[in-house]
Amino acid sequence: MNRSVKNMTLSAMFVAIGVVLPFFTGQIPKIGNMLLPMHIPVFLCGLICGWQYGAVVGFVLPLFRSMLFSMPVLFPTAAAMALELMTYGLTAGFLYGRSKWQCVIALYRSLLIAMLAGRVVWGFAQMIFLGVGGNHFTWKAFMAGAFVNAVPGMILQLIFIPAVMVALNRTGLVQFRKHQTLPQKVKEN
Repeated sequence: MNRSVKNMTLSAMFVAIGVVLPFFTGQIPKIGNMLLPMHIPVFLCGLICGWQYGAVVGFVLPLFRSMLFSMPVLFPTAAAMALELMTYGLTAGFLYGRSKWQCVIALYRSLLIAMLAGRVVWGFAQMIFLGVGGNHFTWKAFMAGAFVNAVPGMILQLIFIPAVMVALNRTGLVQFRKHQTLPQKVKEN
């Protein structure tokens, strides 16, 4: 199958998963939103299909879900999430795709950097969007929204995403790649 057709098909599947997954976590009102259900398919898309697909899926997913179900609210929540999730898919996919070795260590490094970058983008987006509406986005609100309230979801992502990638590697659907170097000839004395 053509690689771009495969990636487009997988991307559509990740969008569908991202649309449906919040219904399952929403059944747990206390921590449902803290589990960050739309983030998981975006990360997986970026890691499996590449940064371009991860970025598009990340940007489209919250906007599409907002238009279908009015959740999250389109402005400012879904708009800020679109930029945040786009950053996740782009950063995780780019860093992982450029890693010398595609292994669990590279996976964690890519995820952690992408999580930080996405939260910073979300903070800036919230600051701008809320500022346009005449509201203020405080440092306390940023820390609570980006990190404190997100801890359960971040832990879930750091456990679930590598587990899925390892399982896909074992089945051969997604291969971890090791950098191949040519052996150097040993000088004879």
